[in-house]
Amino acid sequence: MSEAKFILSNSKVIEQFTKVREVADVVSYSSKTNQDVTKVLEEGTDCMFSVHFVNELKHLKDMSRVIFLAQAWNIDLIKSLVDRGIRYFIVDNENDLDILLSFLESADVKINLLLRMRLKENTIRTEKYFVFGMASEIINRRVRELRKNDKIIKLGIHFHRKTQNMSEWNLRYELSNVFDDDFFKHIDLVNIGGGIPSVYANTNEDVIRTVFDRILEFRSWLNDRKIEMIIEPGRYIAAPAVKLMTRIIAVDQGNITVNASVYNSDMDAIIVPVKLLVEGELSKGEGKPYVIKGMTPCSMDLFRYRVYLSSPKVGDELVFLNAGAYNFSSDFCDLDKLDVEIVE
Repeated sequence: MSEAKFILSNSKVIEQFTKVREVADVVSYSSKTNQDVTKVLEEGTDCMFSVHFVNELKHLKDMSRVIFLAQAWNIDLIKSLVDRGIRYFIVDNENDLDILLSFLESADVKINLLLRMRLKENTIRTEKYFVFGMASEIINRRVRELRKNDKIIKLGIHFHRKTQNMSEWNLRYELSNVFDDDFFKHIDLVNIGGGIPSVYANTNEDVIRTVFDRILEFRSWLNDRKIEMIIEPGRYIAAPAVKLMTRIIAVDQGNITVNASVYNSDMDAIIVPVKLLVEGELSKGEGKPYVIKGMTPCSMDLFRYRVYLSSPKVGDELVFLNAGAYNFSSDFCDLDKLDVEIVE
């Protein structure tokens, strides 16, 4: 029986990128989402790349296309990034900002800088998520100070909604409520982060068009103020571009076991959680309900709790769709990392 694997479609990556490119001035793909997608985008598009760790840079050739998000850095790290050709940076706290400014005082370099702002998220629950970013009053004060710094070429703000953001897209209203008109005269860039939803078994596909309409409205509002809008999708580009190919290894009453695990293919199912669509799945009443579980002994190793299928058998191929986002693996049960096959 063949091993489980991922199939990545080059053309689907480009298709998804093009959809986002049409509504933004700049697209910066969040490289942590899937590094195989990073390589496709660098080769075939004008995409920039939002990078959080130095380790991620090995997947890229052109450092001028990197936007590096700082976290607890020091002057030596900043120097090494600048020496590699990186000129775009995002900082999310005043300590990291002051370290960067200290470096710039004696450095013969100019950079582009965005300050990450903390936006209220109505769906965040206490003690589950860390909230990144500076308060709006700090952003307001520091932007006016930084505008006078001749080492900073473009200046802007950045914020980021969590993944699969379905509702909080009234960005114009939110920003205009915390900053006055004069503030926007001091900035050149607004990076609205990611959060564009992808389609899963437990999401509403109809919402996505509304999200794009809101993004277009916000871009128009920013462009009227001579501000560029950057968007930072990861999931929206990566997820639809990849299929997870598995085989059924057991069928027991209403339970299907496949030759993969969420722990080496789809940890998103536990963390977010989102549930992958199954190619050819039926609607209720057309097939019988099945649980699809992974091959480990963990009770959380579930791809789908209920999916309707017609007479699945051992040895049948079972394909999960939209499987390209955050398909990282663990060493649980010493599972092998799955291969990735790239197709046109």
